[in-house]
Amino acid sequence: SRSVPLSPETPLAAMALPPQLLALIRSARAAGVEIDENDPEQVMRFLQMLQAGQEQQPEPPERTPDPVLSTFDVKGVAEHIKQGKARHIIVMVGAGLSTAAGIPDFRTPGTGLYDNLQKYDLPRPEAIFTLDYFRERPGAFYELAREMWPGNYAPTKAHYFIKLLEEKGLLLRCFSQNIDSLEELAGVSPERIMAAHGNFSSAHGLDTGEEVPVEEVKAAVMRGEEGWKEMTARRGTLVKPDIVFFGEGLPERFGTLVNEDFPKCDLLIVMGTSLVVAPFCNCITFVERDCPRLLVNREPAGLDAAGRGRYMQGRMRMGFRIGEEFQDRNWRDAFYEGDCDEGVEALCAELGWEQDLERIMADGLRALRGEPAKAQDSEVLQEEVITPRATFFGRLVTRISQLCSPRSSL
Repeated sequence: SRSVPLSPETPLAAMALPPQLLALIRSARAAGVEIDENDPEQVMRFLQMLQAGQEQQPEPPERTPDPVLSTFDVKGVAEHIKQGKARHIIVMVGAGLSTAAGIPDFRTPGTGLYDNLQKYDLPRPEAIFTLDYFRERPGAFYELAREMWPGNYAPTKAHYFIKLLEEKGLLLRCFSQNIDSLEELAGVSPERIMAAHGNFSSAHGLDTGEEVPVEEVKAAVMRGEEGWKEMTARRGTLVKPDIVFFGEGLPERFGTLVNEDFPKCDLLIVMGTSLVVAPFCNCITFVERDCPRLLVNREPAGLDAAGRGRYMQGRMRMGFRIGEEFQDRNWRDAFYEGDCDEGVEALCAELGWEQDLERIMADGLRALRGEPAKAQDSEVLQEEVITPRATFFGRLVTRISQLCSPRSSL
């Protein structure tokens, strides 16, 4: 659409503010900034402030609101749910959710996918997720895709917890940074999932934009180099699963759902993410000020700027207020320090949902194996379903090193 220069005389109908800007306006308003998105002059001043990089937004009011949780832990969150105050729960998840499934974490030092990719002789670790490198040496990504394609890993207890929330009619949406599709594999309805960075559920021709059946892409990728080369010749272009590469925009549906869902949210649960990748990380600030938030992570993340400046020390305005630093200024944020599976176990214990979680996980894992319902321990089932990955990186390092070798002909 044609852009319209913004001025105080700009007709409101011509402004067509993008969802991302509306989300920033909502966040600023929650922090105490008086701004009306229907007032062109106010919007223009807001844009000028952002473009100039000025920190003119005031701190939240000095008076801390009354607590909305009885305690700032899983017990307090469970009480909030049991009181019927959480009917529209949003769950935000990152790579930490899938580490128990054996999928490499993108950011954990020593074990993260980025660290392991350094062994592949790539120009830089993230190159495997860039369009330029994909065009130059597609074999590296296809090899990685073959190993990560849904079906190689089973959902974790934390994934099945999201399904349990949906089963109980409490899940508004799951916003995921992950590309592994494990939320859907756990049985969460596709319409309840927003894969912010895409996944393997669909694919398109890189140059044609033509949609390619995902079954065709999977079959080609699983055949290896011969398979994806034949697919490229047949389609007249490289074909890429709809995973968001570096430099690509997020799906349009993401912006739409952010603006629709977060104002309705009455409990935000964030699990397994360092909250450093924008715009995903900013979403925690878009809920209303009286909406409780629970962070389940190995360490604090997305902390409040608290007068340090919006971008200082990786912090954000209206971020999490957890720990001793915020003990007198926290009214809604709870924190569970640990793995995601441990966190959902603790929460379910407080809710009395332990048996529900075990049942839904056991049923789900049996379904993945195509077995009839029977009594069997879910942890045993998960061990049997997950394809052993002990030699995963050994094989992958060897193969991608060959593909990246100057003597290798792609």
